[in-house]
Amino acid sequence: MKEPNFDFVVIGGGSGGYAAARTAHSAGLSVAVIDGAKELGGLCILRGCMPSKTLIESANRQLHIRHAAEFGLNATSQGVDIRTIRDRKRTLIADFAGYRQGQLEDGRFTLYRGHARFLDKHTLEVLPRDGSSSFQVTARSFCIATGSEVFVPDVPGLAETGFWTSDDVLDAEALPKTIAVLGGGAIALEMAHYLEAMGCGVTLIQRNSQLLTGLDRECSDVIAKAYTTRGMAVHLGTHLSSVSSHEGRKRIEFTQDGHNHAIVVDEILLAMGRQPATRGLSLESATVSTHIGKITVNDRMQTSQPHIFAAGDVCSPLDVVHIAIQQGEIAARNAARLLSGKEADETIDYRLMLFGVFSHPQVAVVGATSEKLKRDDIPFLSASYPFNDHGKSMVMGETDGFVQMLAHAETGEILGACVVGPEATELIHEVVIAMNFRATVQQFMTIPHYHPTLSEIWTYPAEEIADQLPA
Repeated sequence: MKEPNFDFVVIGGGSGGYAAARTAHSAGLSVAVIDGAKELGGLCILRGCMPSKTLIESANRQLHIRHAAEFGLNATSQGVDIRTIRDRKRTLIADFAGYRQGQLEDGRFTLYRGHARFLDKHTLEVLPRDGSSSFQVTARSFCIATGSEVFVPDVPGLAETGFWTSDDVLDAEALPKTIAVLGGGAIALEMAHYLEAMGCGVTLIQRNSQLLTGLDRECSDVIAKAYTTRGMAVHLGTHLSSVSSHEGRKRIEFTQDGHNHAIVVDEILLAMGRQPATRGLSLESATVSTHIGKITVNDRMQTSQPHIFAAGDVCSPLDVVHIAIQQGEIAARNAARLLSGKEADETIDYRLMLFGVFSHPQVAVVGATSEKLKRDDIPFLSASYPFNDHGKSMVMGETDGFVQMLAHAETGEILGACVVGPEATELIHEVVIAMNFRATVQQFMTIPHYHPTLSEIWTYPAEEIADQLPA
């Protein structure tokens, strides 16, 4: 092999890729970043976390207006201006993306704007976006961080009839009167929340028997009930039969509980998950293994080739930004160790697995679920407390949901928690911090909580568990 151009090449300039590049540069490696996207920034900034939460903030305020009379306020919504909402989103995202572009172009890395594919274990071919001739880049190590793309299921007529993805919702200047949301995960629930608040008639069609597959069913039941109360139709345990055009609208046929159903809507939002964006990378040329589409990695973020690492949605057990960043940093530090003749020995710990959904009510979880603890045969105690009996949430008029805490039945160490309710994605961090320091429920009980606050609701399940522990 000829002398490599770089010590470390990152394919993909999103959150995970940038974290890997930044960390590798700090470790003294020569670094290149290859990104073939039309815009720099990555999924989270451009089409994911940030733009969706911008729209959801408008939805939240619309719900506040909707319930103003409860608080003695004579306020009604005079309608929504989708174009203004979109333009506000564009302004914010341009600022966020511009900052990331500046980071990628500040001279710490060599930046190539193009698509890369492996020719062998140490060589990439890069096809520039500007149409110029392809060229080769060699490196001693790599990090694949190309993210994910929308998963399109093989449903008869779906592709021919057409559909929206979350990208279309995020950049729409007008919304349909009725829409069917296919899916029941985070994207589906967040977009359904926004669309219903903006005045769309929403129907949710989910394959699984519950929303938010993988979470304890109690969490999904609260969301399903809340969405139904808002006027959304929620269909669980379905099988999509076909999609077709119908007098300028779209017809969806599906089965549920052995019965055939058909609905006609103005638009379809496909939100049935995402898949790793590995097409075109020619992973086989580098002998990089995959499993069910995802790149296989060990706990050091190494692929089947020890000098090729991966980070983010292409390999992660959970496609969220903070984990992608953590994976990218670990990959870079391990690459630096490997190139200096040491063992790549830093491992990732998913004990504090954190996940949040900005639905209404919100959902957030950390650590183990009760189902996982049962599977792993770990003795645990569980306690929960509802928001409809908690002072601050009652004052706020936000009484849907509950908090739940799980702790080791012998030591009292907090092993996991979930919250469905107001500001869930903020409230969960109190438990994350406690778990980070391996706190027990007894120690948690010594932490002062201001009254009245939402946060103090955690003290109730902690106290209940503490009372059940052996003396």
